Amino acid sequence: MSRTAERTPVEAFAYDLPEDRIAQVPVEPRDAARLLVDRGPLAPPDHRGVRDLPSLLDPGDVLVVNDTRVVPARIAATKPTGGAVEVLLLEREPAGTWRALVRPSRRVAPGTTLTAGPLSIEVADDLGDGVRRVALGDEAPLDAVGEVPLPPYIHVDLDDPERYQTVYARAPGSVAAPTAGLHLTDRVLDACRERGVRIERVELQVGLGTFRPIAADHVEDHVMHAEAYRVEPAVVDACRAARAHGSRVVAVGTTTLRTLEAVEATGALEGRTDIYLHGDARPTLVDTLLTNFHVPRSSLLVLVDAVIGPRWRRLYDTALADGYRFLSFGDCCLLDGRPGRAG
Repeated sequence: MSRTAERTPVEAFAYDLPEDRIAQVPVEPRDAARLLVDRGPLAPPDHRGVRDLPSLLDPGDVLVVNDTRVVPARIAATKPTGGAVEVLLLEREPAGTWRALVRPSRRVAPGTTLTAGPLSIEVADDLGDGVRRVALGDEAPLDAVGEVPLPPYIHVDLDDPERYQTVYARAPGSVAAPTAGLHLTDRVLDACRERGVRIERVELQVGLGTFRPIAADHVEDHVMHAEAYRVEPAVVDACRAARAHGSRVVAVGTTTLRTLEAVEATGALEGRTDIYLHGDARPTLVDTLLTNFHVPRSSLLVLVDAVIGPRWRRLYDTALADGYRFLSFGDCCLLDGRPGRAG
């Protein structure tokens, strides 16, 4: 019987995460983070560090990163009357406008122009739940007036906002970081290349929905948020060639994995995806995942289960017992989802 033959309660993905295990600040340097290495269902995991990643990969493997850049999406603005308004950009629309949370939304009439220093923000349609369509007069001042929105479980301000960007970030548009990539450094990436590992890039614009817990009672009823993505044809060709020759496709982060699997499922190299991997809906192009330790009852944890099966719980128990740091600024794990290694 398949694992999806029966409906799965969200509580199957609950675990006790003490508050003091949620990392509030990232480690320095980036590659000093710990790395729990999954060795399959029959062996205990290895305790390594991110600096060891090159030695854990093989020549011919393809390491794929999401090179999206987080925009300073949280803006303290002012109405023409002088009233304070917070604007949180959620997602850039194809026409160049943004979907945004505007607070308090009910006090901002359509057509109102807000200001934040040199930045003007025209508030338009009410899309429901406090979400409005907004147009920025000129995005150039955004870096000067906006703040990078941190996950809701981070309660400490960053001394350096660049620490919430990957070292290879170049495509602005996300409102949350692809956090597994925060661990990588130029030193680690260069060492991977020297070992014969090919490094490729994709782009998926990460939305705040990535932090939302599953609200449905059953995993199968969760509605996944959609995000914009773009992949060059050569990236897909490299991944398929690696798999054909017995090498691994290693996705850095769940966003990278979802992007590659969206392309594999639809054939579309760009667009929007709400792909939702769970149960027996396992990845078909990616077989190895570098990822952080995720929030209980989240779609990210469900995705981990799709990669390696129920042994995620043993790995998480090991990480908790051994002092690993959890969530966006925490440590990470390298998961082996090759056929015969999941379960």
